Amino acid sequence: MKIIHTADWHIGKRLHKHTLYPDFDYFIQWFCQLVADEKVEVILISGDIFDLANPSAEARQQYFNALVSLHKLECTIIVTGGNHDSPSMLNAPKELLKSLNVHVIGSLPEKMEDCLIPLYKNGEIKNVVAAIPYLRDSDLHTASQGTSYEERLEAMRNGISNIYKQTAEAATNHYPDIPCIAMGHLFAAGVTTSESERDIQIGNKAMFNAFNFDSYFSYIALGHIHKPQQVSSNIPTYYSGSPLALSFSERTDNKRVLLLDTETGWEPKSIAIPSIRSLQLIQGDMAEIEEKLAALENTSELPTLLEVELQEEQHSTEKILAFQAFIESFEKEGFIIVKDRVRFANTIDSLTEMVGSQNTLEDLTPHEVFTSLLDQEEMSEELKKMVLASFHEILESLDS
Repeated sequence: MKIIHTADWHIGKRLHKHTLYPDFDYFIQWFCQLVADEKVEVILISGDIFDLANPSAEARQQYFNALVSLHKLECTIIVTGGNHDSPSMLNAPKELLKSLNVHVIGSLPEKMEDCLIPLYKNGEIKNVVAAIPYLRDSDLHTASQGTSYEERLEAMRNGISNIYKQTAEAATNHYPDIPCIAMGHLFAAGVTTSESERDIQIGNKAMFNAFNFDSYFSYIALGHIHKPQQVSSNIPTYYSGSPLALSFSERTDNKRVLLLDTETGWEPKSIAIPSIRSLQLIQGDMAEIEEKLAALENTSELPTLLEVELQEEQHSTEKILAFQAFIESFEKEGFIIVKDRVRFANTIDSLTEMVGSQNTLEDLTPHEVFTSLLDQEEMSEELKKMVLASFHEILESLDS
């Protein structure tokens, strides 16, 4: 059977308030064509379908439209919940979607056998999928186990391991001698993360050693980590990664989906997702930023999103104001600045350093403190006078 492993769609994601709805539309169009070209029979989506537990109407519509488009290609779709997803929201249309050959496991069922989804070909069961969603504390029964921090961490690790062992036992009993693929949404030890994953299970401290997955499984299809990577284990264990760059820390990731052909083995083929949108970080002083922005050329389908960082040696209000004015007036076709910030190499460490070690704060008037701060700024005398005048107006209003 041909099976595609993907995860972390994060439908409805905003990148610094910029929506990624068009990006997901482009991905689904490409994905459907890939499924058709490769004659894929099964699609595994390992959690974090949505970016928010209560997704917008537009995000829900994109989800259902994607499922309808994939259903037309006559493949089985298996969806598990992630830590970003609401189990009840995912499960609500479960029975309706089942009629479309879409199997949804939003939360861990009471019976482990209910996680098992047989895959048929020519009337015979060829493989079984253990569709295990993100495991919450209530699933792991850790509330009463251990009183110390370390004991609770160990209880979580053991809880995760026990769930997979119980699922393997259920698969053995119900589908003996049938190869089994496990899905999961968790933080495995030794992986490389990005800025956009939300910490889970005590801030990722309860990381799971992938060697503890039951050896009964033939392949582990993981979600949660957005950077594509293989996990050290005694069986093939992979994070497909997110199909879209969800933070600027992912701007150089090679996004992909993974294609399994169970007739030839359990090592997946990585299929690169075409670049839909470029994310770029622009850094330097004001002159360097202007030069770099002027030289940019957009080669992506969608406008390039930019983070712009002004880097200066000394703190300067005048430069900050000039930078902000430049950002507000920036216009270039095919480019959108979604975040800007200022970073100074030499920062002021303390008020004592600013006003002199011979004085205490109580010895100084507000005027003296403010003028000491003002003297640290690189600005014209005219601007200093304007700022000082505004400061005195504020003081007067407080005294009145």
